Amino acid sequence: MFLPAYLKLPESELETKVAQSLATLESCRVCPRDCNVNRLEDKTAVCKTGRLAQVASHFAHFGEEDCLRGRNGSGTIFFNMCNLRCVFCQNYDISQAKRGPEVTPEELAEMMLELQRQGCHNINFVTPEHVVPQIIEAIPHAIKGGLNLPIVYNTSAYDSLESLQLMDGIVDIYMPDFKFWDDALSMQYVKAKDYSKSAQAAIKEMHRQVGDLVIDDCGMAQRGLMIRHLVMPGGIAGTREIMRFIATQISTNTYVNIMAQYYPAGKVGENEYGEINRHITQEEYDAAIRTAHEEGLNRLDPRAFYIRK
Repeated sequence: MFLPAYLKLPESELETKVAQSLATLESCRVCPRDCNVNRLEDKTAVCKTGRLAQVASHFAHFGEEDCLRGRNGSGTIFFNMCNLRCVFCQNYDISQAKRGPEVTPEELAEMMLELQRQGCHNINFVTPEHVVPQIIEAIPHAIKGGLNLPIVYNTSAYDSLESLQLMDGIVDIYMPDFKFWDDALSMQYVKAKDYSKSAQAAIKEMHRQVGDLVIDDCGMAQRGLMIRHLVMPGGIAGTREIMRFIATQISTNTYVNIMAQYYPAGKVGENEYGEINRHITQEEYDAAIRTAHEEGLNRLDPRAFYIRK
């Protein structure tokens, strides 16, 4: 019988992780921004998040990969704010535009337990990069309440290694994006010049912890790494370089979801970022799939995408 990683951790080790993670908030180094503000005193910087996490929503999500959503949905918890500034963000209203309600560790734990009672197959933390300490702080409360679902860490991959190492033994499934390869384009579109370097290091650490994705006989993900890559207009994301990195430095058995969902959102418009003010074409999506195969990746998410003209 599958047992989530956090239920295997000794209680004393989990308590140590809670203390260590909260200490990173005092002069914040939770993500690669290294803002160094004292979030324990509710000071904020890039992510506009202080001592407590902000949660926009929690619900059973049926739009995730089949191996996460199953029959009853993936139990998503969407955190407000973000440590990136993607100009095309499709969740712009919650990631950048407005702060959400703050939740205590006990309240966050109760959200997890509520999703479990609804029959969700996992707990899926969406945009968790800047609230790793708050998540870890809530885990003991969730365990006491009977949580026994796999935990999914659904991230942009702009994560600090220190935070990821604290999550070692807590996360069962890592699901990072890999958005851009080129530094200049990363700065232009996600406002982080070091995005690619940070993402590479983070994904290597994630794979070290959990390995390749394991799917059970019912088709549900249990443990491992799955990577998402959003195809961008004009191929500006650097699909070939990213696929080559995954194949040569992670594993050719990596589960990869090449996504066609890009559409103009956030700050993208005719007068701003006009070069990406369009949907991708079927030809661009098909080329991305071919590129993945050419680089040696064949474990691709099975859902086919057909682009509307």
